[in-house]
Amino acid sequence: MATVKRRGGSYSIRVSCGYDVNGKQIIKSMTWKPQPDMSAAQAEKEAQRQAVLFEEKCRTGQVLQGNVRFADFAEIWLRDYAAKQVRATTFDRYKSMLPRINASIGHIRLDRLQPHHLLQFYDNLAETGVREDSKQRFKGDLKAMLRARSTTKTAFAAQAGVSLTVLNSITQGKNVSPESAARVSAALGQPVSALFDPVGEDRRLSAKTILHHHRLISVILQTAVEWQVLFSNPCDRVKPPRVEHKEARYLDEKQAMEVMQALEGEDIQNRTIIKVLLYTGMRRGELCGLTWADIDFEKSIIHIQRSSLYLADKGIFEDETKNATSRRSIKVPTDAMRALQLFQEWQDQQIYLLGDQWQASGRVFTSWNGAPIHPDTISGWFSHFIEKHNLPDISLHSLRHTNATLLIAAGTNLQTVAARLGHSSINTTAKIYAHAIQAADAAAADTLQDLLHPLAQ
Repeated sequence: MATVKRRGGSYSIRVSCGYDVNGKQIIKSMTWKPQPDMSAAQAEKEAQRQAVLFEEKCRTGQVLQGNVRFADFAEIWLRDYAAKQVRATTFDRYKSMLPRINASIGHIRLDRLQPHHLLQFYDNLAETGVREDSKQRFKGDLKAMLRARSTTKTAFAAQAGVSLTVLNSITQGKNVSPESAARVSAALGQPVSALFDPVGEDRRLSAKTILHHHRLISVILQTAVEWQVLFSNPCDRVKPPRVEHKEARYLDEKQAMEVMQALEGEDIQNRTIIKVLLYTGMRRGELCGLTWADIDFEKSIIHIQRSSLYLADKGIFEDETKNATSRRSIKVPTDAMRALQLFQEWQDQQIYLLGDQWQASGRVFTSWNGAPIHPDTISGWFSHFIEKHNLPDISLHSLRHTNATLLIAAGTNLQTVAARLGHSSINTTAKIYAHAIQAADAAAADTLQDLLHPLAQ
């Protein structure tokens, strides 16, 4: 409840807003001065009314002052701005980054936050031991241990509460998350330290990850400026961490053909998925969000209108495309449309066989029962596919880069490539595929040499 005290010719209004993480009471205050023509009774009554209004504003977060801590303002910003303005995946990433930020600068008042605080934080991020994604590697022979228990990987996966992909990673000597390691160890009745070795504890955060932290802090503080809590943004006086440009990983024409040939021995859904990604360059989420209604077989056009994504606290969900230009319609080669037609015929047979077990989601690519497919299922399969066929070490997203690079090499203008990829700006395309543009330019020079050299003699 607000307290009102008369001080000379004005009133001091104070409101308690709870306690901070250190148990200190949070007090917000204002001064109200009555009009000169008000009587003492009128002034007292109006002061009480102003106190009620001020208390309501404090309760709803409408009153912020420069003495608010960064962590408290960030919480308000996350709730009142980010939750309503950014995509679910972006919001989830912001939430995951804030604990690390708050641990360093969360206790500092906004009006006392200086560039040197930020620089010190970035320096700390660059040190070893900061990463929170250290992996674990199994030390023994899991297959032998399961044989000794007379159990299968499928049964043990269910018992441990992990996926078969996790167990396959362990048996192949790959790293797994600390959570998966803890579940497997618990199911085997041994401590994690007896079965797993930590990997990557001495790894540093990448410069790009540090830059993401800087950008998030800057966005939050810029909002404080716009809300008139701060006069200026301290991040404007700090040079962001420098990130060296890394070329996108992609396949050349010969390697892409090797992938296409290797696909012939794979199941029809995965085979079709990879062909569609190579032929269209669409994002993984966009592919998962495709419905049969989005495909115009007569005109060989695919309409990309949504994404299907996954978050731990939401499961698989439908979302808008990454940006407005990502909603697009692209012409698709005949081979890709033929692959989709054959897959649709196969899927119709599955629907008939499964009967009422089939979930009519309308999606092109689904789980076994028609439910929306988990995006990580595709990425996990592709990783095993690449390894099995001894193909270049690329990720699923590299197929998008491959599509763009091959188009540029074939002479497709950059504006068309950008439109097909759904980039918000042609500058984005030019920056990502600078290597391909330079190679195409060199090829153009060679072409001119071949055409004009005979005339120069």
